[in-house]
Amino acid sequence: MKTAIVTDSTAYLTPAEAAAHHITVVPVTIHWGENTYRDLIDISFHDFYDRLVKDPVQPTSSFPALGEMEATFKKLADEGYDNVLCIVLSSGISSFVENLRGFAAHFQTIKIVTYDSHITCAGLRYMDLLAATMLEQGNDLDTVVQGLEVMRSRMGVRFMVDDLGHLRRTGRLSGVSATIGGLLKVKPILTIDIQGEGKITAIAKERQAKKAFEHIKKDFGAAIQDVPYPVRVTVFDADEPKMKAEWVQELQSSFPQVTVDQSIIGPVIGVHTGRGAMAIIWTQDYNDLAKHYAQ
Repeated sequence: MKTAIVTDSTAYLTPAEAAAHHITVVPVTIHWGENTYRDLIDISFHDFYDRLVKDPVQPTSSFPALGEMEATFKKLADEGYDNVLCIVLSSGISSFVENLRGFAAHFQTIKIVTYDSHITCAGLRYMDLLAATMLEQGNDLDTVVQGLEVMRSRMGVRFMVDDLGHLRRTGRLSGVSATIGGLLKVKPILTIDIQGEGKITAIAKERQAKKAFEHIKKDFGAAIQDVPYPVRVTVFDADEPKMKAEWVQELQSSFPQVTVDQSIIGPVIGVHTGRGAMAIIWTQDYNDLAKHYAQ
């Protein structure tokens, strides 16, 4: 049985990664005034953030229409695939998972399995790469989903934002949780309950970005202490290249046993975080996890 992987653009896979692993990436849409833009296709990373801080009109985002998804699935069926594994943005952030599952239940052309990542960005990327690696080594669809469950159970995230206003405006953070960042010049530290409902929660606050990173670094160190597997962590940013380089260097120095990757908080997720956000996501190295299922 031949299985295709479909993911959404918030994984921020590079074009080379998607091509090498035959992953179909469906772009999420940004609505800005009277215009619409496909994530990283019609608007670039830097152009998005430059406009975000200058334009009084604020953008919103919406996931692909089901008609677009239907066309994607039909194309994959025509290419000889029997199954599609859709690994997509957390249901705690978007209703896309629910809508896709409802559609898939009535779609007869090809079998569709929708996997709720409970995460986004680099966490979604790691899941895509794990699934692709497992399929390439001959695992069946059910076994791949088992691997994704293990990865999700071992994943953690911390991030900070300059301003919680974007998350409140777009409804991704509750008013109660948002109060933790209500003080002037406070750097809120947030997480996503990946092992729960995949929702964003503010868990701490610091007065300075440096202190916020120290807090995040301490949480990361505690989370990976004595784990019986190799860890990968991704540092990713909302147009903060200098700070990203500093975080990468510090993590590499403090945790030499960990593989440190880099990625971005792209335009669609930037709609909700605003410019200046910084994040890390960590989990078991996908190559190591895939080896446990090698046939």
